[in-house]
Amino acid sequence: MFLTNIYEIKVMKKAQFSGYPENSLSQILRMVLILFFTILCISASSQIHKLYIGAAEGNITPVLPVALNGQFNMRIAKSISTPLLANVVALEMREGERSVDQAIFVSCDLVGIPVVLTEMVRKQVHEQVPEIDVKKIILNATHTHTAPVFQSGFYAIPKQGVSQPEEYQQLFAQRVTDAIVKAWKTRNPGSVTWGLTTAVVGHNRRAVYTNGTAEMYGNTNVPEFQNFEGYEDHDVNSLFFWNNSGKLIATSIEVPCPAQEVEQDTTVNADYWHAVRVSLKKQLGSDLLVMGWIGAAGDQSPHLMYEKKAEERMRTLSKTSRIDAIAKRIVHAVDEAYETVKNDRHADAILSHKQEILTLPGRVVSEKEFKNAKAICDEIAVQMAANPKLAEKLETKKNWNGSILSRYEKQRENPNPTFDTEIHVLRLGDIAICTNQFELFTDFGIRMQTRSKALQTFVVQLAGAGSYLPTAKAMAGGGYSAVPQSNQVGAEGGQILVDRTLELISNMWPETK
Repeated sequence: MFLTNIYEIKVMKKAQFSGYPENSLSQILRMVLILFFTILCISASSQIHKLYIGAAEGNITPVLPVALNGQFNMRIAKSISTPLLANVVALEMREGERSVDQAIFVSCDLVGIPVVLTEMVRKQVHEQVPEIDVKKIILNATHTHTAPVFQSGFYAIPKQGVSQPEEYQQLFAQRVTDAIVKAWKTRNPGSVTWGLTTAVVGHNRRAVYTNGTAEMYGNTNVPEFQNFEGYEDHDVNSLFFWNNSGKLIATSIEVPCPAQEVEQDTTVNADYWHAVRVSLKKQLGSDLLVMGWIGAAGDQSPHLMYEKKAEERMRTLSKTSRIDAIAKRIVHAVDEAYETVKNDRHADAILSHKQEILTLPGRVVSEKEFKNAKAICDEIAVQMAANPKLAEKLETKKNWNGSILSRYEKQRENPNPTFDTEIHVLRLGDIAICTNQFELFTDFGIRMQTRSKALQTFVVQLAGAGSYLPTAKAMAGGGYSAVPQSNQVGAEGGQILVDRTLELISNMWPETK
């Protein structure tokens, strides 16, 4: 039709406009062409996908006194060192008015995210905002060991005078739901970019000895010490989100190290993420939302394994706490990334989000492991019978080993146990984000990153209840984090997780061979 119109204009030029100068007719034709292509571009641009972004902060600080999670001994917190937060970033990709895909990230200052909390949040969100695909809500934990116990049955928590886990579940679900709804309802067109820098935060915490055994936080100042078992990952992956006015509204930071520097404390504390948030807000805006992600770090810790006295001297001279020193390194890395990539923003970044339940082979409990666990449980039962007051100290150890007894009995009926786990894989522009529920040993994360088709790959662990997922060499070395009491899934399942994650990533980059 457009060609017909051009032909008609040419005919009119000869038949009707013969009295007009040649340049006037050229101008008319040029104006028609400009008008046509303007309309064409407007129509096309309305179909180009746009990224919508919303952010909100939820306060999940518990009511005191409260039992703290993450150690075998029970601790009752009666004071709060820092608030606990659930920080939310809601993303939606649209083509015109049509919603194409969505993702809602919720980073929580907890040790893990049990299924019950995820289900409660998704149910309440669905009731309030049915348009949200609640399966695409991802809750992850920063793994602070100074946050509340959220499930009964593991600790012998007093029934009187202490906030109960079920009470905290209700508080958590309500406040997280409110934050998700706020983030979703305030989303607007925005842009995103990504950066990669480094900061030394995590250290491999499994010491290996001449007899082939390994031990978490094992002594390194002995002749038998040989090496650390695995790799250390010092990459800091950062995302930056801007609104349509060019204001930085949120950042997501992935650090391959759990937030457990002050893990033995008896106060409520968000660990190093609190100091990171405070510092970044001072630098980049007081209302900036900072979302913390923990990379694959099941064998990592912020605790030093050697040169402790030298490091302590440096901190004493500089009058810096361990928390502040860690935060300073992370903030420096984020600031470096921000200054480098802040002008490389993408308002039309592709958002593709896949969620699935992956069935992995469960770790099989051997007869020897069963007998060892049973002997420990029997000994604890004798001690508790003689002195019931020891229950608060020994209950968790009894339950930890008792889980092996029940698993072994189930294996009599099913010698090939399986374990279902939720995973998410996303494409956001040139980057991939993949999540898992485990304390995933770092080697698995490296396998994902090295084989990923994405320009940059964020591996986010503890998007679920937790439990360590060790490598084959860790299982051979034994010790806490690599024994069946610590694992639902072994190294075989870890490789299946890696391969399936990479398969989903590859499907999102069909243009890359």
